[in-house]
Amino acid sequence: MAKRDYYEVLGLSKGASAEEIKKAYRTKAKELHPDRNSDNPDSERQFKEAGEAYDALKDPDKKAAYDRFGHAAFEGGMGGPRPGGGMGGGQGDFASAFSDVFDDLFGDFMGGGGRAGGGRQRAARGSDLRYNLRVTLEDAYSGLQKTIKVPTAVPCDECNGSGAEGGGEPTTCPTCSGMGKVRAQQGFFTVERTCPTCGGLGQIIKNPCKSCQGQGRTQKERALSVNIPAGVETGTRIRLAGEGEAGMRGGPSGDLYIFIDVAKHDLFEREEMNLFCRVPVSVTKAALGGDIEVPTIDGGRSRVKIPAGSQSGRQMRLRSKGMPALRGGGNGDMFIELAVETPVNLTSKQKELLREFEALSEDNNPESKTFFSSVKTFWDAMKS
Repeated sequence: MAKRDYYEVLGLSKGASAEEIKKAYRTKAKELHPDRNSDNPDSERQFKEAGEAYDALKDPDKKAAYDRFGHAAFEGGMGGPRPGGGMGGGQGDFASAFSDVFDDLFGDFMGGGGRAGGGRQRAARGSDLRYNLRVTLEDAYSGLQKTIKVPTAVPCDECNGSGAEGGGEPTTCPTCSGMGKVRAQQGFFTVERTCPTCGGLGQIIKNPCKSCQGQGRTQKERALSVNIPAGVETGTRIRLAGEGEAGMRGGPSGDLYIFIDVAKHDLFEREEMNLFCRVPVSVTKAALGGDIEVPTIDGGRSRVKIPAGSQSGRQMRLRSKGMPALRGGGNGDMFIELAVETPVNLTSKQKELLREFEALSEDNNPESKTFFSSVKTFWDAMKS
């Protein structure tokens, strides 16, 4: 029986990329696996045929030889040029070909993805914990020491974390002989699964502790002192090693991760290390100029000079009055943004004075003059 073209076996056209070849083989391997085709006596041959095709086409040198000479490139045990000089077999590398996609096909049989381990697992590490901590902008500026209360699992006092009554020692699991895994035959493959008797721990407890039901840990609320460094911002993560959930049956504890959320401030808006403060000023102050006093994040005050004729949106910089860098390196800046405020609830006298002022200020509003001149030009052009 003549050999089928390797590209045809995998359902590809000549010139397919390495990624397309790998993807096609994954699909074929899953489709043709003998365990899924027990009613098809030809499935094993087709499965091996797909593996042989993939082994030839996945290697750039073999693929180049096959594209040029076809199956003749591998006749007589010749497998195309190798990087070291010599030639390799066309079918001898089938196991290597299949290993490329073994994890994709059987990861769910391996008890957690990836290849199975052979060592015994007597204790399980505790889970990591997350704690969301909200702080003020002032606290983020200066840093603080804070005590938090974290509900977590801690080692059981009654059994000293062993899970056995009276602190006794667990015994080796009879099902897996302490390996934590059992083997099962899947066609011509042997796969490992987590032991159903001990749950992968490799040990069982004949007399479980009544206080923790054999878990070796109980639920409690712990008080922890946390150092929040200056310069933190929303999203900053602080890791406390070993302060997470206690492990099962004496296993190591997980870690505690504290995620910082900086509360919104009434006066300041933060942008990385810089702070922005919007300051309202009167029309007369903006027109005539003068000094104003503004707050700073450290609780102090800074005097700022307003230039005469200032408009809304004008910004002035106060250097090094912003937030500190998280790991040192100086402070950001603070920006004052002016908001010229229009007076309201005017008295008759104030209105009279403003009308008089408006009559005298025709040449004092250059932006308005330019704008309305452009508007007139626009309207004239529309009419014509």
